[in-house]
Amino acid sequence: MALNTKDIQLQYEGFLNTPVLWKGDNIYNLKQLELNPIPNAGFEGTITKNLRLGKRVERFVSNQLQQYSQISILTENTQIQNGTTTVGEIDFILQISQTPIHLEVIYKFYLYDETVGNSELDHWIGPNKKDSLVEKLTKLKNKQLPLLYNSYTIPLLKKLQLDFSKIEQEVYFKAQLFIPFHMENINFEYINTNCIKGFYIHYDDLEQFKLCKFHIPSKINWLQEIQINLNWLTYEKFSSKVISILNQETSPLCWMKKPNGEVIKFFITWWK
Repeated sequence: MALNTKDIQLQYEGFLNTPVLWKGDNIYNLKQLELNPIPNAGFEGTITKNLRLGKRVERFVSNQLQQYSQISILTENTQIQNGTTTVGEIDFILQISQTPIHLEVIYKFYLYDETVGNSELDHWIGPNKKDSLVEKLTKLKNKQLPLLYNSYTIPLLKKLQLDFSKIEQEVYFKAQLFIPFHMENINFEYINTNCIKGFYIHYDDLEQFKLCKFHIPSKINWLQEIQINLNWLTYEKFSSKVISILNQETSPLCWMKKPNGEVIKFFITWWK
C-alpha cells in the first residue's frame, strides 16, 4: 500500500497544532520545551509504511526542530546498550543556543474519569484504561530522564563531548484530552485546557446523535484535525462498524458532523 503523503502532511499539521499539556514546570517539576510557532508547516522528512503513532511523532518533532536556526540536533532516537541488552533510548539531545538539552517526547490521548484516583492528574486515563497520565509522568521522572545519568550512557556523551552535569532536561509532552459528554465547567488547576479536543461517551448513549454523520479515522490519523471532504457514515452504518471495534475492548476515536455542520472529535468507550 502506497504511503499517502497528503495524510502524512495533515498528521504533521495536527501534531503542530496540538498544545503542550502544561506550561513551564508545574507538573512533577518536568519542564516543557517552549517553541515559537513556525511559519513553514511543511513536513520534509520520510515516514516508513506502518510506522506507529509514537515513532511517527518523533519524526515530526525532528522535522519541527530543524526549522529553528538556534537548535542543533546532536543525536536522536539513540539506544543505550549494555552489550546486546538495550537499557533504554534517548529521544533527543539538542543544543539550543549554547545549552545542551536532553529532550523526551510524548504524545498522548487521555480521557477524564473522576472514578479513577483522587486528584486531577489521577483522573486522566488512556482510552482503554490500560495507561494513565500519572503512570507516564512517573515513568518519565523515574526511568526515562534518569537514563542520561546511567553509566551505559557515558560513551554517547563522550562521543558528543558533553558533560552530563551541564545538560538540562526537558520534555515535549503534547496531548489531546476528552471529557465526559455530560460534564461542563470543569476547573482544571494543572493541565492546559487548550488540549481538550472533545468528549467521550459509552456506546449505550450514542443514539442521541442518530441525526449526525460520522467517520472513524485510522489510529495514525487521530493526529489530524477533522477533515470535511469525506464520505461520512450514516448513524446506522457507523453504529454497526463501531460495535465490532468495541467488542475487541478498544475505544475508537471518531469524528462527528452535526446537522448544522459543526464537527467534533469524540471517543466511544466499551467501558462505563
